[in-house]
Amino acid sequence: MSTSVRVISYNIHKGFSFGSRAFVLDAMKRAIDSVDADLVFLQEVIGENTRHAEKIKNWPSTSQFEFLADSLWPHHAYGRNAVFDKGHHGNAILSKFRIIDWYNQDISAHRFERRGLLHAELKMPASHNLHCFCVHLGLTAKGRRTQLEKICKQILTTIPTETPLIVAGDFNDWGITASRILHENLGLIEVFKHSKGQHAATFPAFLPVLHLDRIYVRGLEVREVRVLRGRAWRQLSDHAALYAELVL
Repeated sequence: MSTSVRVISYNIHKGFSFGSRAFVLDAMKRAIDSVDADLVFLQEVIGENTRHAEKIKNWPSTSQFEFLADSLWPHHAYGRNAVFDKGHHGNAILSKFRIIDWYNQDISAHRFERRGLLHAELKMPASHNLHCFCVHLGLTAKGRRTQLEKICKQILTTIPTETPLIVAGDFNDWGITASRILHENLGLIEVFKHSKGQHAATFPAFLPVLHLDRIYVRGLEVREVRVLRGRAWRQLSDHAALYAELVL
């Protein structure tokens, strides 16, 4: 029996619009809710920021990932990566499927840029468990290569090769380095490259030219892919959101 899985990957820019001109988390929530995805991979999610909570009128009383999850995604995992005096931020996975286990692994390439690999194992109906990894790689090519090596090593040593998995997020990859490394080492395909012949342009969101955001899969059929655009998504994050419908 096959299971359809609708996926979003989105760098929410800590809930702020391009250039951090406005706090737009409410509008982001409405846009994400409208897609009714089963899984949401989020990057640059604030878990806590007491300074913003004091100064921004409509700052949520919970973490950003809990605010976005609300009642639509009863299961979620959050990886605290960057920790500072007033709070912390990182990656999150929101899920309609039960998360049976999760962890966040430090894959930082150096001490100036804290990065994590958030892994959640999901209990799927009438099929294999699904392993999901949410990432936000660093800004330097050398650092990204180190992080990709850590990701490949972790998956190779902990996840059986026949197990379906998704690796999604902001790869900050200006070329095809990530796609080549993940395919050669893990057999992953990038869903837009597979379906459209090229990676999706996602940055900057108002006029995207860089292919920074990706959804990689193994053991899933790609049914549909699209970049989420239109009125609901305008004036939100500096990244465009990606959508994929997959079949397990």
